[in-house]
Amino acid sequence: MRIAILSDFHLGYERFRADAYSQAEEAMRKASEMSDMIIIPGDIFDSRIPKPDVIAEAITLFRNLSGKEWKAKVTGFIGDGRNYSNVPVIAIPGTHERRAQDAADPVDILGLAGLLVDVSNATAVVELDGERVAVRGMGGIADDRFKEVVSEANPGPVSGAFNIFVFHESLYELLPFNSKFMKFDELPEGFDLYVNGHIHSRFEADVHGKKLLIPGSTVITQLKPSDQGRKGFFVFDTKSGKYEFIEINSRRFVISEVDLQKCAPESYGDALSHAVDEAIGGKPDIPIVRLVVPGNFAHAENFEFEISTIPKKYAGRAIVEVARSLVNGKLLDTPMNSVTGAFGNMSVKDYGMGVLADKVKMHGVVFDAFGAIDLFELLGLDEPRERVVELALEKMFG
Repeated sequence: MRIAILSDFHLGYERFRADAYSQAEEAMRKASEMSDMIIIPGDIFDSRIPKPDVIAEAITLFRNLSGKEWKAKVTGFIGDGRNYSNVPVIAIPGTHERRAQDAADPVDILGLAGLLVDVSNATAVVELDGERVAVRGMGGIADDRFKEVVSEANPGPVSGAFNIFVFHESLYELLPFNSKFMKFDELPEGFDLYVNGHIHSRFEADVHGKKLLIPGSTVITQLKPSDQGRKGFFVFDTKSGKYEFIEINSRRFVISEVDLQKCAPESYGDALSHAVDEAIGGKPDIPIVRLVVPGNFAHAENFEFEISTIPKKYAGRAIVEVARSLVNGKLLDTPMNSVTGAFGNMSVKDYGMGVLADKVKMHGVVFDAFGAIDLFELLGLDEPRERVVELALEKMFG
């Protein structure tokens, strides 16, 4: 069977919302044309509670697949939840969709509508011409609990099938700043292919002698050097074990370093404009251009004026962001870069949950089945404060 592996659409991502939808649509359309089944390892949505119009986008996206006559069919479903479709489009929730225990997430909604098969903690068996592929998913689990949950669940392969383990987690080998992150050799054994989301750049590795494939996101969100490559998805052939990466028409992203220390203050604008013009390169598209301005230099007023006008000057030709450095000995940056620097590679939500968990543990509270994410989500409910506190205490202490 040919299996398309797509991830991290981030539908509803406000900064590049049109890109998120159009690039996911192209990826899904190409994937359906080139494969017998589709696997999506999380973060279809950018928010755990997406707006109705974003849900409508997702429904449209998945309904567009209904025009294909899928020969492969889902013939078995084992585990938590229920399945309402035999169409071989299989998904799990990711970190952005993760909600408190027992609360429905947006991937649940798509599953209930019969638009995909949600294997958050289940196995779906797909059959085609006598071949069986079993997809075991584990989604919507906090990084710091993933090892524990995997150990308790002890997921294993289905006899007589090509077995795939699908998850959405940080991995220590890729993000080595937290010892709680799962390591390659700690992933469950016995599977023929490992598929992960969460990491926004393409990655391949070997795990227990088998392939681990991470397709990366279909939309740019982090503006890191690794985002400069083309976006796309993998297509894996179960019979040959071979795979290929299929590119989509994702927006170009260019990082350009601009040295202003040799420039006179009145030339700052010209130097920045030259860098943007080179990044655009006469091409008809509208790229994202990130200007990195290193060094410690004076004339902050000139600098501040020029970087405030550059994005407006190129409106309609490029999306320009300036990553500032030192001006008069003081560290400056855009608000987004300041946040990124403070939280490292973690999302703001994950950082917040980590802080909450540490604070609670300082007061002697030990999480069991109810974890930090559940408390975090409860405290964010749109309910009266007294009711929220009552629910939180009930969950924590019975």
